[in-house]
Amino acid sequence: MAGWVEKRGENKWRLNVQGGTDAEGKRKVYRKTIEASSRREAEKKLAEFVAEVQKRQYIEPSKLTFAEFVGHWLKNYADENLAPKTLHRYKEMLETRILPAMGHLKLEEIKPLHLLEFYQNLQEDGIRADGKPGGLSARTILHHHRLIAAILQAAVDWEVIPSNPARKVKPPQVEKKEVNCYDADQVAAMLAALDKEPIKYKVIVVLALATGCRKGEIMGLEWRDVDFENNTIEIRRASQYLPEKGAFTKKPKNETSSRKIAVPASVMDLLKQHKAQQAEQRLKVGDLWRGSNRLFTTWDGRPMFPDTISNWFPKFLKRHNLPPLTFHGLRHTSATLLLAEGVPLKNVSKRLGHSSVTTTGDIYAHALRSVDREAAEKLDDLLTGVKNKKQA
Repeated sequence: MAGWVEKRGENKWRLNVQGGTDAEGKRKVYRKTIEASSRREAEKKLAEFVAEVQKRQYIEPSKLTFAEFVGHWLKNYADENLAPKTLHRYKEMLETRILPAMGHLKLEEIKPLHLLEFYQNLQEDGIRADGKPGGLSARTILHHHRLIAAILQAAVDWEVIPSNPARKVKPPQVEKKEVNCYDADQVAAMLAALDKEPIKYKVIVVLALATGCRKGEIMGLEWRDVDFENNTIEIRRASQYLPEKGAFTKKPKNETSSRKIAVPASVMDLLKQHKAQQAEQRLKVGDLWRGSNRLFTTWDGRPMFPDTISNWFPKFLKRHNLPPLTFHGLRHTSATLLLAEGVPLKNVSKRLGHSSVTTTGDIYAHALRSVDREAAEKLDDLLTGVKNKKQA
């Protein structure tokens, strides 16, 4: 099968391969534009291209719509590599808005202007699924942009299109907001209110405060993860829920999310009380016990539904006239209090299971500024004291 290369610009080449005839009997030529630093590199890619055409594995971009490529991307990448919740959210964005608006476009015909018009449409009144007035938030539009950009970049990496039009579009600007959390006085009030609640719920909230763990990580804990001798817990799994899957267990969010965390002795004592009460409940239930080794279970021993605590927590706060806070806000509260006490950012990042210290610094910039102000005030007191002593 014959083939040749043509230089089309700086580091750009067009590959040409003859492959049979079209419907009218004319000799057919398959073409693909690539990036290569030299003719030799382009000719190597030409050999690969010839093999694709011979094996009928090549799909002509001119015939491939965005929707069709998304199908390839989901099958060959997303379904195998993305976390279940991430995949669910991406499919929801694709099916709800992205594909209805752009799915019919030929992949190679998508231009930056198409994306800009789509993002503009997302800001228009009536686009929200909940029926509320106004368009989508800048953050939600940014999520759509990142998904589209990732899919188009895969098309570039797989040499279906020569460049990614999303890279030429400035993503929506999102205003950074300070994370919502409690201060020390509010935490004290919440802990006092927890004394009036069932111990299972009290332990969940206190664990979230003491460890900064994510909800799924806490709901996935088993008793074998608790080391009462060394006062630590180990994060090995997370419990999550999706409508199409129900409750399920998965590995932690990333490699650094699998971690061992030191826990205060008072919290370990609370865990012992909870374990004893769970054992009593198991005896009462008898043969109906379903045999789960989880820390937090239903009345018959099955793993507790992961969203149960998310539904319970705001109602608990309202009952006790405490300020509104999401359950995830307990994680932010834990990190903020640790930073306020002077715990190094690196240590806080490790406890939270973040992939990098930079991530932690970006999220808790406000807390770091507060710590910096406090340091400056202490330094001022020290310098003033030294000056006064010299004058005396």
